[in-house]
Amino acid sequence: MKLKNSLIAVLLTTNLGASLTWANDLPELGDVSQTVLSPLQEQAIAEQILRDVAVSDDVVQDIEITAYLQALGTRLVSNSPDSQLKFNFFVVQDSSINAFAMPGGVVGVHTGLILAASSESELASVLGHEIGHVTQHHLARMLAVQKTDTFKNIAGIALALLVARANPQLASGALATASAVGIQSQLDYTREHEREADRIGLQILDSGGFDVRAMPAFFSTLQRGTRFAEGGAPSFLRTHPLTSERIADVDNRVALMAYRQVPDSVDFQYVRAKLLANKEVPETTIGVFEQNIREHRYVNEAVEHYGLAVAYMRKSAQKEFLVRAEKEVIWLKKNAAQHAMIENLSARLQVVSNNPQQAAKQYASALQLYPDNRALIYGYAEHFLAIKQADSAIKLIKEKQNMYPYDAYFYEILAKAYAMQNKVLLSHQAQGEAYFRKYNLVRAIEQMELANKANDGDFYQVSIVEARLKELRRMQGEVKK
Repeated sequence: MKLKNSLIAVLLTTNLGASLTWANDLPELGDVSQTVLSPLQEQAIAEQILRDVAVSDDVVQDIEITAYLQALGTRLVSNSPDSQLKFNFFVVQDSSINAFAMPGGVVGVHTGLILAASSESELASVLGHEIGHVTQHHLARMLAVQKTDTFKNIAGIALALLVARANPQLASGALATASAVGIQSQLDYTREHEREADRIGLQILDSGGFDVRAMPAFFSTLQRGTRFAEGGAPSFLRTHPLTSERIADVDNRVALMAYRQVPDSVDFQYVRAKLLANKEVPETTIGVFEQNIREHRYVNEAVEHYGLAVAYMRKSAQKEFLVRAEKEVIWLKKNAAQHAMIENLSARLQVVSNNPQQAAKQYASALQLYPDNRALIYGYAEHFLAIKQADSAIKLIKEKQNMYPYDAYFYEILAKAYAMQNKVLLSHQAQGEAYFRKYNLVRAIEQMELANKANDGDFYQVSIVEARLKELRRMQGEVKK
């Protein structure tokens, strides 16, 4: 795998040892005899990883895809042994079959794994397995038993483990960079860890209403991994060793559980189609969807037409393909059941076609049907910014913000809209809140300081900024303790 610019690359080039610029912001490991990290330590690790995720070029930022995965993961977590633990799921743009979890409930899933899963239950089985590792604190225990003279703090170990989870080939180099001789043997989950994660994953899968047979089925898919990834077994198997004992154990457990047929959600089908449509060169994926439709090789015809429309949109610079995309959207509107992803595609088509009035009508009508859909909210707000209607963008975001108070992008839109209006204080304030929601406290404080220095705010606005700046500085002081 190659997280090219931000996630793994940054980790390999920012001195994983004591010279990490943020190392002193994390709590010390303390007594190496402890078996698990404290909740605060796990949270600190998770927030650093999420800071890297927020700026990574290799993390999928498409809200329709990320919102789907987060919703699926949240459903599974609610049926886990620790249903109150906060989890963050993200998608890595990488064709290899892989997924990995870190302390604090951070779970990454490769696009290749989503595409390799032949059913939603198979995807859920992998998430359930990773959730099991987190709820049982497997990686946290591995971190906690390391000697403090190997790394100066837990952060270095955590990030080296992230490298290993995401890219086993880079693990040795990353660990050497961090002067971590001897830790390699600790990077792989033990057989006991894997069996426990399988057991808990099956329970989560069953309680969540999915097909438990999907777990052994996906094991078989992974064993045939050379069909999906070059260079041998899938990455997932290199960090989650699959033994005959594991397979037999899961098969035996599944045999004792109730048989259940579970159809895939249409959300899963549309997300997979969108990922496939954006894979490789457009001509290739266009050919796949056209052939599937022509030969009636599909479970859901609408999904094939949706994927084809997305693939055509990738070549929208050529009018011919824009016309083809429009025909597919017309077909979907006539023949497919209503769905937010179809409505969003229809609106984006109008934007690309430079029909601002039609785009506005499409977004407005779609939000009547799906008022809490973030893809539609994002798209409508971006449309307002593009046509220089800052007031409308601000009004829309303010109306929807209560539903998603932790959404950083909402604040980024506000920052741009206020900048259009030359409202300096409000623009910096909004950008500061965006950074705060990306776990970047330093940048958040910088923006609040700029807002505090602006001279265009009224007494009420200045008071809010001053109070928030004081709060952020207090939080920064607590982190450094």
